Amino acid sequence: MLVLKIVGLIILILCVVYMLMIMPRIMNKPSREPFTGVLYAHRGLHDNRSNAPENSMAAFRKAVEAGYGIECDVQLTKDGVPVIFHDFSLARIARYPEGSVPTDAVVNPDGSLGVKGKVIDYTYQELLEFHLLDSDEKIPKFEEFLQMVNGKIPLIVELKIEYKNLSVCPKVDELLSRYNGVYCIESFNPLGVRWYRKNRPEVFRGQLSDAFHKDKPEEFKGPLYFVLTNLLLNFMTRPDFIAFNHKYADCLSRRVCRRLYGNVAAAWTIKSEEELQRARRSFDIFIFDSFIPQSGPRA
Repeated sequence: MLVLKIVGLIILILCVVYMLMIMPRIMNKPSREPFTGVLYAHRGLHDNRSNAPENSMAAFRKAVEAGYGIECDVQLTKDGVPVIFHDFSLARIARYPEGSVPTDAVVNPDGSLGVKGKVIDYTYQELLEFHLLDSDEKIPKFEEFLQMVNGKIPLIVELKIEYKNLSVCPKVDELLSRYNGVYCIESFNPLGVRWYRKNRPEVFRGQLSDAFHKDKPEEFKGPLYFVLTNLLLNFMTRPDFIAFNHKYADCLSRRVCRRLYGNVAAAWTIKSEEELQRARRSFDIFIFDSFIPQSGPRA
């Protein structure tokens, strides 16, 4: 009997600790209203086969003109300029000018020749030498993107943070603090979300996550990804919303955050009308690409 009581007490303590670890922000929360009710075009209203590829100014203009919100990705160049680009590596999307492809260009799986290195390996002026896929578009400055949007639609700004380098946070915040429009921030890296908790608590902040072990088991291994999947660092970040891969909506920690704590749930990345309708049962914010929602820009 004593053993059962001890086991029961241990289980109870573990449950309490778990609930405290995944708890999002409960008090003094910013309003969710500016961010719900609109659909967000993932990396702009893009088509990588057109002259409006992902995270290009052309794709962003199309989204603004159509009334969609925008989700975009920001990281720093070698000289500290915030630019919009998704991957840390340039190879998948960036291309050399015609006639100037070096012998050490990266060969992509589709046979195309991509730019070698990462965004942070080049200054902003050096990045302007490249173009996005087969378009005439260049990697855009975050500042120029904000000037173009000019508050017309809400923004979800993803901070691309590799390891522990948080230098993108104050750089992005400096621009956003002068921006006259609705925005929120999110990151896969809890350190970036924590930076906003400490320095700009009034900003609506989100923790990006995924069922890493299910999505790419060969790439995401070890206890860190178990911790990130199950949102066990929420005690450190206290996010206002959880942005989760919509395919894994059944993640227990994500469901507890939404249903018990009333945390806002964002779904990424929805790629069909069928997926959008299914996600409506489990999420409050919807990030899409590869199709045009039947409802238009309204969620």
